[in-house]
Amino acid sequence: MRENMRRKRPEMWKKGDWLSHHDNAPAHTSLVVREFLTKNNMTTVLHHAYSPDLAPCDFCVFPKMKIRLNGRRFVSTEEIQAESQQVLNMVMPSDFNECFQKWRNRWDRCTKAQGDYFEGDAGN
Repeated sequence: MRENMRRKRPEMWKKGDWLSHHDNAPAHTSLVVREFLTKNNMTTVLHHAYSPDLAPCDFCVFPKMKIRLNGRRFVSTEEIQAESQQVLNMVMPSDFNECFQKWRNRWDRCTKAQGDYFEGDAGN
C-alpha cells in the first residue's frame, strides 16, 4: 500500500498528509498490522464498529455501477467485468473528491452518534 501511494500519488506521499482507512476486520486490527502501521508512522482513521456503510466506494463507485448495470442481464463473467471496467474508467478525480467529502460527513456523523444507530446523512 505504501509503495502504491508513493508511486501513484507522489504529491500526497511527499506531504505526508494522507490517512489509511480500513474496516475492523481481524486482519486489519491484528497486533502485527497495528505495530507495522505505528512503526511506519501511518495514520489510520477509526472505523466505527458495526458501521459497514463507511466504505468510500459506497459513496462513489457503487452508485455509478448500480446506475449503469441495474436491470441488465449478462451472459458471462467477462461481460460483467468489461462493463464494470468501463464504469471505473469514467470515474473522474472530481468524483473521488466528492466521494471522500461524503465519506467524511458520514464518518463525522458516526463519531457524533458514538455507535448509536442513525439513518440518512442529514442533520448534525
